Amino acid sequence: MTFIAMNRFRVKPGFEDGFERMWAKRESHLASVPGFREFRLLKGPEGDGHRLYSSHVIWESRAAFEAWTKSDAFRAAHKDAGNRGTQDALLGPPEFEGFETVLEES
Repeated sequence: MTFIAMNRFRVKPGFEDGFERMWAKRESHLASVPGFREFRLLKGPEGDGHRLYSSHVIWESRAAFEAWTKSDAFRAAHKDAGNRGTQDALLGPPEFEGFETVLEES
């Protein structure tokens, strides 16, 4: 079954457009990674002083995801993750959540 890797981001008010542009312009390197299936950036509700976003990546397996985290493609995709623009937009670091699929319908 598939593995879903998600990162939750709390984006400060007024930084939403820039945050979305950053993701749209990034070099993801995902398409060339074995086991990659699908990526989505999700825009969630407004919370206490932030807008919630989540990156949502579907992998063939947990092993494929873990292999990606140790790859050159992962390092290249995250080379600017801690830059000033990212730090200014976020209320703290992203929160990772990983899920094993136990039931799937399509």
